[in-house]
Amino acid sequence: MPRRPIHVTDTERTPLVTALRELREKTHVPEDFPARVLQEAEQAARRPRMPAYDATDVPLFTIDPPGSKDLDQAMFLARRSGGYRVHYAIADVAAFVLPGGALDEEAHSRVMTLYYPDVRIPLHPRSIGEGAASLLPDHDRPAVLWRLDLDTDGQVVATDVRRAVVRSRARLDYAGVQRAIATGTAEEPLSLLREIGARREVLERTRGGISLNVPEQEVVQREDGSYALGYRVPLPTEGWNAQISLMTGMAAAQLMLSAGTGILRTLPAAPQGAVARLRRVARALGVPWPEQMPYAVLVRALDPRHPQHAAFLHECTTLLRGAGYTVFDRDRPTTHPTPTDPGHAALAAPYAHCTAPLRRLVDRYTSELCLAAAAGLEAPEWVRAALDGLPGEMERGARKAAEAERECVDLVEAALMRDRIGEVFDGYVVDVVESRPTAGTVHLYDPAVIGHVEADGDGPPLPLGKRMRVRVIEANPGREKVWFVPT
Repeated sequence: MPRRPIHVTDTERTPLVTALRELREKTHVPEDFPARVLQEAEQAARRPRMPAYDATDVPLFTIDPPGSKDLDQAMFLARRSGGYRVHYAIADVAAFVLPGGALDEEAHSRVMTLYYPDVRIPLHPRSIGEGAASLLPDHDRPAVLWRLDLDTDGQVVATDVRRAVVRSRARLDYAGVQRAIATGTAEEPLSLLREIGARREVLERTRGGISLNVPEQEVVQREDGSYALGYRVPLPTEGWNAQISLMTGMAAAQLMLSAGTGILRTLPAAPQGAVARLRRVARALGVPWPEQMPYAVLVRALDPRHPQHAAFLHECTTLLRGAGYTVFDRDRPTTHPTPTDPGHAALAAPYAHCTAPLRRLVDRYTSELCLAAAAGLEAPEWVRAALDGLPGEMERGARKAAEAERECVDLVEAALMRDRIGEVFDGYVVDVVESRPTAGTVHLYDPAVIGHVEADGDGPPLPLGKRMRVRVIEANPGREKVWFVPT
């Protein structure tokens, strides 16, 4: 896949920004918070409910993309007799948000943070999400502090979670951490990220879980205001960091299952027909897949820098569709039974969202459920009262986020290509419509554009997995997506 980003120039930016604004208006995405919400947020930011337990002696650090201010998680990694100890602090949003208040109502309306190339639409006002609740360095913050003890293989053997006052010591980014680890200059708390992350990856493979290392098509706004679009392969550091988060989510799921009340992130196993389709795609793309090789083993063997492998990894994401949230409550076993199979198919283990409360609504509730379970207490009534509605709210938010992401990329692609109508490009056919084999999807080599391609209805089927030269016939930001025809 191409890696070189391309720019939306000054000439293109004005119609693009206009189209992005119109997109938010069309989908009813609020850019501003109501005055009463801002007022409540300012008051809460000045007077958060601080825990009694002081853990500011734990030298936590955060790892996020450069420039991030909504820092949900901070960690500290150490060796212990018989394995490792992971401290993982999660922003305590409940220290600022009063159940039933204006902030709470607005969060339930927004559900999650939405990302656009020109603006970020946060779940909480910035005074909370990027200020008083964010785990920014050198500030005392209320947090939900997890302590996970691992054995030498990286398996969790003991879990503790409690409210605590924490203080992060450093704000790091993925590229900097990757360099420090690769050059051997990282001190042990940071170097252990690779050691623990690698052990957790082994455990994931043993369980039969998968992590798709899919090249991301991303939109980036540069310092000069222009936009770039390219493919990005995630760094190993991002995978190790994700393993810490996934481990915490699995520990949260176990706590709630033991207590009998909770909300899990679930994914059913892919239907056999979906796997059979992937086998056909693999053959078309020239990706070797021996009959007896499990899908999870194949995925880990792929190189996302290889064009055919990258295209296949994109197709693999179809097996992750159908994820949702499952509520269970021991006091309502008839209507909310504990699921007989509580696992998440991609992780091959029960799992819960709990590590991103600044950006995702459900995580605030999961934290409360886990705190109660760890203390042997009943979950707060305001949490249990909200459980029934959370799955629907989260699914609504996920649809809106996915729509925003796809529409934004479509808009940027159209802005990049609108003055190149009639030009010819090299690409790879990565999908063919089964009911209409002359139509499908093409990934260009350069620029990093993915678009619809359709040949004459009487023509031959598109060559899935093969190189094809295509001509741009449509591209108009906010009106038509990028469309191609074979040459």
